[in-house]
Amino acid sequence: MDYIRIERPKELVYKEAELPKRGEGEAVLKLIYGGICGSDLGTYRGTFAYADYPRIPGHEFSAEIVDIGPNELGLEKGMIVTANPYFNCGQCYACQRGFVNCCENNQTMGAQRDGAFRQYITMPVERLYKGEGIDPKYLALIEPFCIGYHGIKRAGIKAGERVLIIGAGTIGVMAGLSAKIMGAEVHICDISREKLDYVKTFGFDQYVLNDGHLSEKIESLTQGRGYDTAVEAVGLPQTFQLAVDGTAFAGKVLLIGVGKENLDFNFTMLQKKELSVFGSRNAGKEDFLEAIQLAKKGAIPFDKLITNVYKFKESAEAFREFDASRGNMLKVLIEF
Repeated sequence: MDYIRIERPKELVYKEAELPKRGEGEAVLKLIYGGICGSDLGTYRGTFAYADYPRIPGHEFSAEIVDIGPNELGLEKGMIVTANPYFNCGQCYACQRGFVNCCENNQTMGAQRDGAFRQYITMPVERLYKGEGIDPKYLALIEPFCIGYHGIKRAGIKAGERVLIIGAGTIGVMAGLSAKIMGAEVHICDISREKLDYVKTFGFDQYVLNDGHLSEKIESLTQGRGYDTAVEAVGLPQTFQLAVDGTAFAGKVLLIGVGKENLDFNFTMLQKKELSVFGSRNAGKEDFLEAIQLAKKGAIPFDKLITNVYKFKESAEAFREFDASRGNMLKVLIEF
């Protein structure tokens, strides 16, 4: 079989390996679609906080089961599935308390361990979720949707709250869609006018260009109150600062973005405004199951999220063009 590997920043190569064999409690999967995550792009660029090299990217995917043993989940050969790609140790204090999504020794496929961008992979059966008849293209987007969905649930977003999403990339948009599902009024901002123009199709309540006058715009849009919740979905010091500054007194800040830089800021503002600050990492089984049901009902506009589809042999071109994109590419899929 063939697979792709990022040897070092900006260098993606095609490799060949033996077909994988099913181990105890595993299934062999044939990849159908894989999504290029922001973390994969960050690994390609050399900017992702958890990246090391060489690394096979990919943890957003849909696949067909081609070999599986007896199991209690009703999974059978020929079924289309997606999977939870966050491997936890089961031993650390977080795992002992049931918070397996933020395991102290977490290994996410494509980040701390090799990923799914291979024609065939093996996965533990317990990590697989039935596709429920969802289009395989859309099924590959369940995992990135869960990232935003888990965070929005963690911050306890409720109907009627006014929420600011900072960053109109895939995760920001999916967090915004999750907040809309919860009944919130959602404003989304970005420095890219092109991105904002594209995401206008998603029906958010306000689209705010961060053009150096964001503070004045927030003042006007919130009648001087600030947002009930600000969601940081970029991973930069300045965008986290924007979240803190743009949140109302007794409001909430949700951090989903992943970055490598430090922020020097007046932490007393957290005390003064009595802010609740939530970090959000990965997602849990119930997030996947709930997202699949939402997708089954047509509640997630996955068709609008997918902007580009490349063949497997065009993977190098896909990464190169995504890297060079100036806001006109949102979710990029590779067809295996």
